[in-house]
Amino acid sequence: MIDLAPLWFAPTIVIVHTICALTAFVLGLVQLAGPKGTLVHRILGWMWVVLLMTVAGSSAGMTGFSRQGVFSVIHLLSLVTLVMVPLAVLAARRGSVSVHGRIMTGLFMGVLVLAGAFTLYPGRIMAHVLLGG
Repeated sequence: MIDLAPLWFAPTIVIVHTICALTAFVLGLVQLAGPKGTLVHRILGWMWVVLLMTVAGSSAGMTGFSRQGVFSVIHLLSLVTLVMVPLAVLAARRGSVSVHGRIMTGLFMGVLVLAGAFTLYPGRIMAHVLLGG
């Protein structure tokens, strides 16, 4: 059974990060499944870009969870995201649709799917929310 209490009592930055990440995940599925190049794709794409940049940016404020120090290895994904999202947008604007698609799909899989799976590690907030204490 899902228990949202651990999330609602988390710091605000964690709540914002989580809501944006989950919304980006769902929107990413819609983008991957839907037709490309349409006005709807571009509008949803800009929404996805804002969400993903918010997820990456908010992670900088989520420190202290790592046993290695202030930042963890997962923060490297945020840096990659902050660089690759603008490159993907630039690729689309220049007509390099295949490059744009590969970058965006890679970001979806790496940042939202793979990194999202790591949130289920025991002791993390989303593990408590989805799997119980």
